[in-house]
Amino acid sequence: MILPNVYPRIDELNIEPARKLIVKLFEEKITQAPGMSHIKEMVNGHLKPTPGAVMDAAVLLQKTLGDLMVLDVGGATTDVHSVAEGSSEIRDKMISPEPFAKRTVEGDLGVYINARNVAETAGFDALQAATGLDLESELERLRPIPTDDGMRRFVEALTLAAAKEAVNRHVGRIRYLYTPSGRVTVASGKDLTTVKWIIGTGGALTRLDIGARLENALRRRPETGELLPEFPQFLTDSDYILAAIGLIAEDYPDAATALMLKSFRMRRDISGS
Repeated sequence: MILPNVYPRIDELNIEPARKLIVKLFEEKITQAPGMSHIKEMVNGHLKPTPGAVMDAAVLLQKTLGDLMVLDVGGATTDVHSVAEGSSEIRDKMISPEPFAKRTVEGDLGVYINARNVAETAGFDALQAATGLDLESELERLRPIPTDDGMRRFVEALTLAAAKEAVNRHVGRIRYLYTPSGRVTVASGKDLTTVKWIIGTGGALTRLDIGARLENALRRRPETGELLPEFPQFLTDSDYILAAIGLIAEDYPDAATALMLKSFRMRRDISGS
């Protein structure tokens, strides 16, 4: 198979043809896995990997809400999807192009299967101080769904830590280079400064009330150099439907958008505010 170059010219990315082919190959190959052929027989649409479906939903949603980021914190992975043009000021400083729609999947950041790794990444001492819990004890008794208040507080702390670290790996940064002419300011990576909405989906973020903490944790602080959102607002995918919406986004965009806004408990007439 021959596709257009993903980097045809300096400062230009063309990744969509490759992305679409990857999805097509996934659909062709996944149906060869045990049991999957029966699922293919049961549906009359496409099969998509969950991250790809969420991205399709996010791309559609950006047309209504403007620049946004979707966080999907799960038991095994944490996915970050950003759909943003970025600011012209930062764009002028970019040393390499970034895609309009970008997804990163962190396979080591999950709040159940990878809970210990998340705790170690965040720092045991910091998590223990924040929660007042015995982390070793909580890790031993952790269940996929919290069964008491202590376990819930622990999962909230893990979810916040996983989201922060995943976004830290996803976001771009301002850097300073020193040249014979003096200091030069450059930017690299994804510019999220124009993101207005952070949308939480996945088992953890659709059930835990940590939106306000995420707004604060993921807000830009210029001294760090990270190109985070300036004043983000958090929305919860209350009906846990973003992945499903991605399956109908192309064929039924109006219905898909209406269902997403309903899940966020937003009225369409205020969605662009």
